[in-house]
Amino acid sequence: MDSGLYVVATPIGNLADLAPRAVEVLRAADLIACEDTRHSARLFRAHDIATPTIAYHDHSERRALQRVGECLDGGGRVALVSDAGTPLISDPGYRLVRHAQERGHPVRPVPGSCAAVAALSVGGLPTDRFLFEGFLPARQAARENRLAALANQGATLVFYEAPHRVAACLDSMTAVFGPDREAVLARELTKAFETVIRDTLAGLAARVEADGDQRRGEIVLLVAGAPDLQGDIPPDISALLRRLAEEMPAKRACAVLAEHTGLRKNALYDHLLALKK
Repeated sequence: MDSGLYVVATPIGNLADLAPRAVEVLRAADLIACEDTRHSARLFRAHDIATPTIAYHDHSERRALQRVGECLDGGGRVALVSDAGTPLISDPGYRLVRHAQERGHPVRPVPGSCAAVAALSVGGLPTDRFLFEGFLPARQAARENRLAALANQGATLVFYEAPHRVAACLDSMTAVFGPDREAVLARELTKAFETVIRDTLAGLAARVEADGDQRRGEIVLLVAGAPDLQGDIPPDISALLRRLAEEMPAKRACAVLAEHTGLRKNALYDHLLALKK
């Protein structure tokens, strides 16, 4: 195996999901940088990986960068793993990748599990376009401000959420996106209590509130993109749009109505142009 930094995806639950190539790389590496060495130890024991490890996280970054740099400069091979899934996806690691690149060392991916992609593959929402948002702010006001900025996105939205915040998060999504927006709760993927529920946001919020088990484990939330109602604008919205456009510029009228209805601004603008024609 050539010298360089290897970014290795690890299982998100089922230890058998570690790819054969990943096992080879982790065994052959001179050093493995782990988000949490204690967490990774269980995976390594299951696959007979005895490579030395170091912790790589926010509090150890300076020391870890120095040690990894020294290993790579000496012609060594370093693997980077997170606690679960693909490193750098809502996990630390990009500074380590940049550090290796800036010192002239190759960085190679060893792909595998990713919770966001796994959820998309079984969620039943459109996957031709999706927007990964990771974790939302913990505070309600900041969370809802961020969601409001996403309300008119046409792509499927992908979020990670902590179990103790998932109920509050769904309440915020219901308030901002509307109760009827379709969504998916994907929980404990590849583990014993794997759950995938597709419902409206209001329906998911009610189920999570009623069932404490849905507030446990690792959680991915998928939310359908804003509906594209171009050519199918409800009559009352169409009438209001025409009236607003008499009082202000067309783009401003569409932006105001999009903010208050959840419809896509571009769809409203195209509808307005069609009305004028």
